[in-house]
Amino acid sequence: MGKSYGFIEIPSTSAAITAIDIMLKTADVEFVTWEKKLGGRLVTVVIQGTVSAVTEAVETAAARSIKEIAAKAVIANPHEEIIKMVRLSAERLQAGGREDGSREEDGREEDGSQGGS
Repeated sequence: MGKSYGFIEIPSTSAAITAIDIMLKTADVEFVTWEKKLGGRLVTVVIQGTVSAVTEAVETAAARSIKEIAAKAVIANPHEEIIKMVRLSAERLQAGGREDGSREEDGREEDGSQGGS
């Protein structure tokens, strides 16, 4: 039972959340991360599990999602560079980072740069 990744791209955050719910309820897979682009109008969701479980979850989400899936893929035995890329995305999500590299804390946006006059 090797690790595999499943990817779907879907328009809208709410459609992505429902697709995640479908995938997690369909098969023995684990949510890894998501990337929101275009202000959440396009969301890439990443799951992991065995090849058969990930394939079943991705195909079921594609068939039952509330919006049409823009793209889908299953990568069996991903290359170590793919694993690094997915891990970085997951770490950004856990740390509260945003796609543009800034962080949102206490209602403020911080970009990590040193302000000054």
